[in-house]
Parts: sequence; C-alpha cells; structure tokens
Amino acid sequence: MGELVLIRHGETAWSRTGQHAGRTDLPLTEAGEDAARALTPRLAEREFAAVYSSPLTRAVRTAELAGLRGAEPDTDLIEWDYGRYEGLTAEQIQELKPGWELWRDGVDAGEDLGHVTVRVDAFLGRVRPLLDKGDVAVVAHGHLSRVLTARWLGLDASAARQFGHPRPGTINTLGYEHELPVVLGWNVP
Repeated sequence: MGELVLIRHGETAWSRTGQHAGRTDLPLTEAGEDAARALTPRLAEREFAAVYSSPLTRAVRTAELAGLRGAEPDTDLIEWDYGRYEGLTAEQIQELKPGWELWRDGVDAGEDLGHVTVRVDAFLGRVRPLLDKGDVAVVAHGHLSRVLTARWLGLDASAARQFGHPRPGTINTLGYEHELPVVLGWNVP
C-alpha cells in the first residue's frame, strides 16, 4: 500500500507574517523557492503513482521546483476560503472577535469547516484507490492539510486543531500500520 505524501507549499510573504492566505494567489518568496528546491532529493527517492496540487500559484510552483512535474491541479485542494479574515493575522482577528478560534468559530463570509470537509473527503475518495499502485504526492496548504489528515485518520475535521500547523516547504506523510490509517511523518523539512 502506498503512502500519501502531503507537501505544504513554500513560504509566501503572508505565511512569513502569519496572515491567512486562503484564495489570494500569492507567489513564493525567494526563501520559499529555495525550500521547495530543497525537497527534491527526498521526493526523488520515491516513485509516485500520481501527483496532485492545489491550482494556486504557490502550490503549483512548489511542485515544479520540488521536481514533481505534471502535477494535476485539483480545486478540492484549494485552501480554506477565509472570507473577511483573508489577509488578517490571528491576532488581528482576535481584536475583531476576542476569543476567536478557527476550528470552533470558523470565519465570516467565507467557507465553513463542513464545506472544507466535503472537499477533502471527495479528494480522499478519489485518491485512496490510487494508493494500491504506489505513493501519491499532494502539494497543498496548511489548514487544508490538517483537515485532510484528520479525515485520513477517520476523525472529525475539528480534530485538525490537534495537529501542529505544517511549516512551509515541509513533508507530512500519511500511511497505514496494521491496515489502520496513521501519520508516519509530520513537518519534515
């Protein structure tokens, strides 16, 4: 059985400052491009049955620089639509809504966790059968990867709060142990 290799896109100006970047199509910083290139040797050790990417530039470019040519864009992998919180840091949102927590309170005028879960479940439904043929690479975003991991493990999507935020340009590996879905690696540079 293959493994699902989740790669968080490289650094952007907003990931550096902690701003929520959902649908804003940001380029990688120079450091983000360097981090994506640095993934190449580790990813070259694997043979992928399929490669998918969020269609946003930061994910597509990370896939290219990491040597994952021909990544298929998949709209189900786009980051959470943060609505009115787009571009704001958690601290700025806290000023607007004291005590706010994304996983509990969601966002204003954006996508709720249920919608993100539907997208992630649809993607996992298409990808799980491919794991019989080998590993599958996925280049996506931080919050989406956390939801995907929770759903991979059969947990409620809100359990995603219990996974540390994947750092830009890192690898997170999901697989099986004794036929049970598990996390095999998290935040590996």
